[in-house]
Amino acid sequence: MTSAAITIEHLTKRYGDVAAVDDLSFTVAPGRVTGFLGPNGAGKTTTLRMLLGLVAPTSGRALVGEKPYAQIRRPAQLVGAALEASSFHPGRSGLNHLRTLAPQAGVSDDRCHELMEFVGLADAKKRRVGQYSTGMRQRLGLATALLADPSVVILDEPANGLDPQGIAWLRGLLRSLADEGRTVLVSSHVLAEVQQSVDDVVVIGRGRLLHASTLEGLEALASRQVLLRTADYRATERLIRERGWRSQAHPGHHVILDVDAAEIGAALFLAAIEVHQLADVGRDLETVFLRLTGSATAPPPGPPKEGEAS
Repeated sequence: MTSAAITIEHLTKRYGDVAAVDDLSFTVAPGRVTGFLGPNGAGKTTTLRMLLGLVAPTSGRALVGEKPYAQIRRPAQLVGAALEASSFHPGRSGLNHLRTLAPQAGVSDDRCHELMEFVGLADAKKRRVGQYSTGMRQRLGLATALLADPSVVILDEPANGLDPQGIAWLRGLLRSLADEGRTVLVSSHVLAEVQQSVDDVVVIGRGRLLHASTLEGLEALASRQVLLRTADYRATERLIRERGWRSQAHPGHHVILDVDAAEIGAALFLAAIEVHQLADVGRDLETVFLRLTGSATAPPPGPPKEGEAS
């Protein structure tokens, strides 16, 4: 599948004296899942709304391929988006919601039935959306985004309200979309929700770019962690000091930072310290994310009636 990159160039949106988005620039490549991350109020949804032509930027531009969304001849067939899990008519069934959009998307009624089954709503397709749970509305939003089989998929906080099984399903879906060559942009205020499925990350706060790299680039900023439990807590502390290892002490165990588990195991063996648990628990990305965004929370960036802060 041939897809189009997303390009954000010096994008700015101001509401009076408040900058919801402030000179923001980044790209989203085809064939990859990009996590668009930041705390609530960071400007993520405002950015996505400008990208989709729902809000006019104060300056800068947002492009899909080489064009703003408003200039794309058949945008629904290129870009599929789900921004709000509550933007459905509560009295309309889930199936009829898709049916109302089908002519614009240029798809058949069969496609609507197919997608309701694909997102796990086949048994609820004739129920009113007002009776749907938050997770069900999220799934309906995904079906809406995928209606015209678009090559660019934009999802705003798609894991909200999903149960663990649903989150696992979502991760597999995002990965498969990117593997098919699509451009996938997913926003979240929780890194852990997207960490297992993204290739690239863009982190913002107060509408400004804080970090953009591959996931591996973000991981390079994080400390590798090894969980250690032994039979002798005090002897372990002495060994840690002697070796000069950085660590975090917890009741009953230690977390050793940036030391290979094999090196730790060998040192414990030489010191005749009985090991109960020695496990590489990966890198502490959440701490890096919080460090990047911890001082970057922002007030709502616009009039309440516009609802664009996220």
